[in-house]
Order: sequence, then structure tokens, then C-alpha cells
Amino acid sequence: MGNAVIDHPAPVPAMSPTGLGWSAFFEEQREPQEAALAAMRIATVHRARLTALSPAGPVELTLPIHTKTSAFAVGDWVLVDPETLTVQRRLDRKTVLERRVEGSATLQAAAANVDTLFVVTSCNADFNPARLERYLALANQGGADPVILLTKADMTADPGDFERQAAALQRGLTVLAVNPRVPEAAGLLAPWCGVGQTIALVGSSGVGKSTLVNTLTGPGRDAPQQTGGIREHDAKGRHTTTARSLHAITGGGWVIDTPGMRTLQVSDAADGIATLFAEITELAPSCRFRDCTHAHEPGCAVQAAVADGRLDPDRLTRWRKLLTESRGPASVPAGPRGRRRPHS
Repeated sequence: MGNAVIDHPAPVPAMSPTGLGWSAFFEEQREPQEAALAAMRIATVHRARLTALSPAGPVELTLPIHTKTSAFAVGDWVLVDPETLTVQRRLDRKTVLERRVEGSATLQAAAANVDTLFVVTSCNADFNPARLERYLALANQGGADPVILLTKADMTADPGDFERQAAALQRGLTVLAVNPRVPEAAGLLAPWCGVGQTIALVGSSGVGKSTLVNTLTGPGRDAPQQTGGIREHDAKGRHTTTARSLHAITGGGWVIDTPGMRTLQVSDAADGIATLFAEITELAPSCRFRDCTHAHEPGCAVQAAVADGRLDPDRLTRWRKLLTESRGPASVPAGPRGRRRPHS
């Protein structure tokens, strides 16, 4: 069945497709004539080649002519000819984390079929509500459940303040303080790391993502990611992760580490933003005008909520900026234009 891959980030034992994350969602996509094809999960994406995990172990795949690796993301499921290891087709994704590369109009898939997105930040100068909201919008839009992980809580006098700020960013959001260096971190995150479950980590460089990945993979394995220190003068980290890859973790789950992203452009994420800013989304229908920009129109329910203290004005400012960016050049108008239609 071809040659085994020798450069996979860490040894992966043979296991069932279910253990790799296969589910009825993917099985239902298989056509009758594809019954003999092998289901495999993309483990690494390189410029000119792909590696995948199969029930028998890691393999290097062959791409059909004119097919580019950019059409795939780590975590994708593909159907493969078991004899030639040639990819026949990529299955539809259950979830996908996509971001817009700065200076480009196209969306780039960072990871596919992720169940939970761990947004990692630290209790220092790295903590930035606006950036965290971008990651939450990314998770919401792509269908993954977001969880915020706070590191370096032992280096601040009031870690509870960071927890409260993070929890206020989205309704029902889980926020956990975690020390990436201790084995207990794996137990704390076990509910999201069970058999067949997939997590991904995002956050700035230096907040402990790579350290956490190494802790989650458990002892006895080669460390899948190098770790770097943090600059004392500005709490910024040194970038250590250079490529996305899929790793087995303690508890039977999988983790996708991602390169540190200091900037994150969002695009076509209106639904994710609506979930993130539910308090604004729910007030909007009460505005006098259907196309209210919530800036200075008369009868604006959102502005009324700001005036009486029910809505944080900074949240409104960040909502407007994020939605404008998501919509691209044809963004939210700055104010009333022409005749406006009131709500009926």
C-alpha cells in the first residue's frame, strides 16, 4: 500500500477510522462506487506534497495532475486509491477555520474538521479583547466551539480580572486558566480531547501554544513543537511553530497547532460576528430603521442601550470595525443616506 511516511511530526499508532475522527457525517458522503477507496486524514500540507494518517499509519499521498496542495487543509478527510495512494477527492468539511491573508481577497483554510478551537492568550500585555474577538468570530463562522485559555496567570496580581474580561466577550464562553508546562493541563482539557475529537490552537507567539501541544501529546513522545521564550520588555513571544500539523494527544484526540498569528483578517464572517456580539444583534430589530448603522440615527435601540449603560460603547466600536472588515470594500455606511425604511 505504498511507503510509510518517515517525517511525520510524531509516531502515530494504528487505529480505527473513528479514532482518527471519522464519523457518520463523512461516511454518508461516500458514493456506492467509492466503497473500495480508503479514507485518510490529512496530517501535513507542504508546498508540493501531502501526508495523511490512515488506520494503518502515516503515508505520503499522490495528487492527481493539476491538483494543488492548497486545495487541502490539515484535518481534511480524503478518499484514496489504496494501491497507488492517489487522492480521488476531498470530502466536505464539517467545520473549517478560514482567515483572509492580509493583502489578499481569498480565504485561506487554516484547519479543517476541528471540534474545539482553543484561543490561547496570556495574563499580560498580550491580552487584547479586540484580537480575541477576531479569533472567536473565526471559530463561530467555521462551526468550531471556542474556548479561551489564559496562561501566565501566576504572573499577575489579579488573574480573575482577565477571566472576567474574557468571559464577557461572548455568551456562554468557557474560559480556563491553564499552565501549559504541567501535566495537569491535559486533565483540565480532557473534556475536549477525547477519542476522535480534534482541537486546534490559535494565539500570538510566546503565549504557550507550542508548550501546551507538547504537554497534551504526553510523555514518551518526541516533542512535536519547539518552544521559545518571551521578551521581557513587551511580553511578545518569539515565533517557534512554522507549519500546521496533526498530532495525537493524550486521551485519544488530535491537535492541530498553527503558526502564531499577530494579525488576523476576517472576511465573510457575518454569522460568526452576529453570534459574538449577540447583545447588539438582538437589539437591532428594535431600531426605528431597518438599515440602522447604530451610529446616530433617531430611534436607535443600540445607541439607547449605550446611553443607559446596558451596552459597552467599546464593544459597539469593535463590532462596527469587525463587520466593516468582514464585508470588505462595500461595508457598513457611515450614516443615513437618502430615505430610510422604518421597521413595519
